[in-house]
Amino acid sequence: MVKILQMYNVKECIILERINKFVAKVILDGKVQLSYVNNTGRLSKYLSRGHIGFCVFHEGKRKTRCRLFAIKEGSLAVLIDTGLQMKALEKAIALERIPWIKKCRILKRNVRLGASYIDYLLECSGRKAYLEVKSAVLRSGRYAMYPDCPSSRGRKHIRELIDHARKGGLGIILFIAAMPRVEAFKPNNAADPEISRLLFEAKKVGVTIRAIGMYYDPEKSSIFLSKPDLPVEI
Repeated sequence: MVKILQMYNVKECIILERINKFVAKVILDGKVQLSYVNNTGRLSKYLSRGHIGFCVFHEGKRKTRCRLFAIKEGSLAVLIDTGLQMKALEKAIALERIPWIKKCRILKRNVRLGASYIDYLLECSGRKAYLEVKSAVLRSGRYAMYPDCPSSRGRKHIRELIDHARKGGLGIILFIAAMPRVEAFKPNNAADPEISRLLFEAKKVGVTIRAIGMYYDPEKSSIFLSKPDLPVEI
């Protein structure tokens, strides 16, 4: 395990309910508060009444007073915040903690490819590569899975990378299994069988498919990279 990011001024909270895609109701400092949720997945296993979460207060004036970024799971926590997942990924790349991507550097973020925007444009050993990142925070035993609900956006991104690879370009799909104690990644066929099929096709045409493991440690108030090359089962 490698410490990637330190979190500051973290407060423990109790989940009451998810109000909409971006807002959850929590009890924080003994009061009911509205908290921002930076993850568009359903997260139904985590954002249910009684679960313990971890929040940080916003700076400045916002519609919500705080940001819910992790949910307790045993002595550790699931990092649900996709923004923090990306920040941790960028830090891990900069620190060269992910061996298979050591020869790559980030050129741009949120880059146009076809009719979509892909998360990153990399330069890898002199060649440009598009990197799309997906949050895999659904657990099935030892597996982290994606998606936790049907995702037309996810399908669109994978199709763009398949087309790019067929034209000779480099494409990478990275799943961030932001949960403790996972041993492998696999697509969630029950939620979206088309994504499972597209990932198989992507692998066949040469798109690189990888996964990494990370989690939040409440005791150390830090995000750790646990597995820089998590096995992928497509």
